Amino acid sequence: MSLAHLIGKTGKPYTVEIEKRHIRQFAEAIGDTNPLYRDEEFAKTTVHGGIIAPPTFPIAMSEESEEELDLGLDYSRMLHGEQRFIYTRAIRPGDVLTCQLKVTDVYERDGKNGTMEFIVMDTEMTDEAGQHVVTSRTNIIYRPISANA
Repeated sequence: MSLAHLIGKTGKPYTVEIEKRHIRQFAEAIGDTNPLYRDEEFAKTTVHGGIIAPPTFPIAMSEESEEELDLGLDYSRMLHGEQRFIYTRAIRPGDVLTCQLKVTDVYERDGKNGTMEFIVMDTEMTDEAGQHVVTSRTNIIYRPISANA
C-alpha cells in the first residue's frame, strides 16, 4: 500500500512565543551548558548579539500544538528515523513563531522484513513578518506488517 496520498496533508497552524526561560530550561534539560543559551552578557559579545535557542529547540515547540496531524495509520508501526533542522536564522527570545506541520514526501526502501515506507514531515516555522526561521524535518519509518504477526 503506497502512502503517497499523504503528501501535502497539513496540520493546523499554531503559534509559539519564545521566552528566555524556555530557552534556558531546554538547554538545562538537554545538559547543554553553553552560556550562549542563558547568559545575556556573554551572548551580547558573540556574533549573535544576544541569547539564542539551541539548534534542537524546535523539538520542544511541537508540543505546543493542540492537535496532532491524523495520518490514519497504525502508529505502532512507526519509528522516528531522523531529525534535521534547516535554519534561515537563529531562534531568539521574543520571537513569535507560527508553526505548521506538512507531509512533504513519501518514499520506499526494501528492508529485511519487506518494503518500508518513509514519511517526511516538515514543521515550517515563520516569524511575525512571515519570514522563514527554521524547518524541523522528521523522517518517520513506517514498518511493514511482520509475516509473523
